[in-house]
Amino acid sequence: MQALTLNTAVGSLAANLYLPTSQDGVKPPVVIVTGAWTTVKEQMPAVYAKALTERGFAALTFDFRGWGKSQDDIKYLEDPARKTEDIRAVIDAIAQIKEVDSNRVFGLGVCASTGYMLDAISGNKGIIAGAAIAPWIHNREIAEQVYGGEASVNNLIELGRDAKSSQSVYIEAASMVNENALMFQAPYYTEAGRGLIPEYNNLFNVASWEPWLTYDALSGAAQQDKPVLLVGSESMALPAGTHQYLEQSGENVSALWLEDVSQFDFYDVAQPVSESANAVAEHFKHALDA
Repeated sequence: MQALTLNTAVGSLAANLYLPTSQDGVKPPVVIVTGAWTTVKEQMPAVYAKALTERGFAALTFDFRGWGKSQDDIKYLEDPARKTEDIRAVIDAIAQIKEVDSNRVFGLGVCASTGYMLDAISGNKGIIAGAAIAPWIHNREIAEQVYGGEASVNNLIELGRDAKSSQSVYIEAASMVNENALMFQAPYYTEAGRGLIPEYNNLFNVASWEPWLTYDALSGAAQQDKPVLLVGSESMALPAGTHQYLEQSGENVSALWLEDVSQFDFYDVAQPVSESANAVAEHFKHALDA
């Protein structure tokens, strides 16, 4: 793994580059990998980056603005539009990386960044194809189902607006003991050796609520022009959003459904990671040959 700094249209972003062991003197295609909400590049993006290098691809992970090692005045903000802009900026900056083939670029989003990645690659000439693993795809209607109804969502949005208008308000992202954490007693994030790593900031900007809850990750489905593979399971957190994206998109979007895989097991458990990485690699190779 090679640590680097990308100079992008949104500023300097900290990134890690993973290269396949055997390159045969040919620059490998590269996959930009992004992860779940509140996460940094050393978590599930690194897991899939390493898996893809074993399948002949280079992979690039990066920290979004204000997360991990990517410094910014605005920190820990889960704003889909802002993060989508970051992904587009990284796509445009790939040519800075001389070890990879900047004409063969792919995008892979895990969990929450599925919507960001799919929005970023749609209509983007810098990307050949995309994929998502354990997709979290929501719109306002789904958000109300997940977050306790219309009144509850409106209350969270008001909390977010208040936080945005005042000095920054941060809460703990994940905790086993703090009931006010964003994710209380959630697996992965609270487990050492999994998501609970030193690089994880474990903070959430309360001003995130409005952009997160009003985000419509389904709105671009009908316009998606890239070959896309969605890898999910009926046992993951939000299969309904993936089904809706498939229904609203064209024939270039397909899905692979794995049996009995939880949301968090997709992040780092060996078998689902291997099955998912195999499917994504084959999807990308097919797109290269098309």
